[in-house]
Amino acid sequence: MLFPENIGKKLSIDETAIQNGELYTIITNKAARGQRGTILAMAEGIKTGHIIDVLSKIPKEARDTVEEVTLDMSNAMDLIIRVAFPNAKIVTDRFHVQQLVSSAVQEIRIDYRREALKEENEAIKLSRKNKQIYKPKFFENGDTKKQLLARSRHLLFKPSSKWTEKQKARSVVLFREFPKLETAYNLSMMFRNCYEQSKTIEQAREKIQNWYKKIEEKEMDYFNIAAQSIRLHETTILNYFISRSTNASAESFNAKLKGFRSLVRGVRDREFFLFRVATLWA
Repeated sequence: MLFPENIGKKLSIDETAIQNGELYTIITNKAARGQRGTILAMAEGIKTGHIIDVLSKIPKEARDTVEEVTLDMSNAMDLIIRVAFPNAKIVTDRFHVQQLVSSAVQEIRIDYRREALKEENEAIKLSRKNKQIYKPKFFENGDTKKQLLARSRHLLFKPSSKWTEKQKARSVVLFREFPKLETAYNLSMMFRNCYEQSKTIEQAREKIQNWYKKIEEKEMDYFNIAAQSIRLHETTILNYFISRSTNASAESFNAKLKGFRSLVRGVRDREFFLFRVATLWA
């Protein structure tokens, strides 16, 4: 589906599943704010060549007016935008970048939790072998080691200023028992501050360079892949600080599509479903 009249200066690109996990690539106009005129194009699949062919049907004069496109860290989508909208600034969504860094912290937590589960299983086996009742060790906040690591998931995503009283108490135990997790958490928050405390591209670049150095200094291998990905996308990541644009509008529109799909109890007739989507949002 293509609606050239819906083109705008600021666009978003994302993918969504419509039926049985089949992906569609959707380009939306931010100015429409999720109402009529939102959908510029909706193409089946994620093949770059096919999507570029669809967008190429829009007159070049119109495509050249696009000033900015936000997207996630997909190299395929990056290529689509560079070819279809050559004058547009590409902005990598900050929340996808932060999620990449947060995932490194969660990987450490998950590894520790696996070890805790293994320890507990061995302790239970030993207790049964000795015909004893297994009694787990409880920390001062009432958690066992396994529970401590499971229940710490959310606090590791948030800055300490937003912790509840229970999360503060849990963090004291967590970081005392697992100092490596505290180091990882601090690195994650340091990267978050690159976004929150920088007002210009130059300030952000300097803070990110300091973050790279801190990773090397702390020898945190879990962050290496995230750091490499950020280096490779650094130019488009820093473009965020021009107008602080995110891909939130695309994520919001995806949520609307999923809500509509639930409302009509799934997609039985794909063509009719897409017709209704076009009628509502194009």
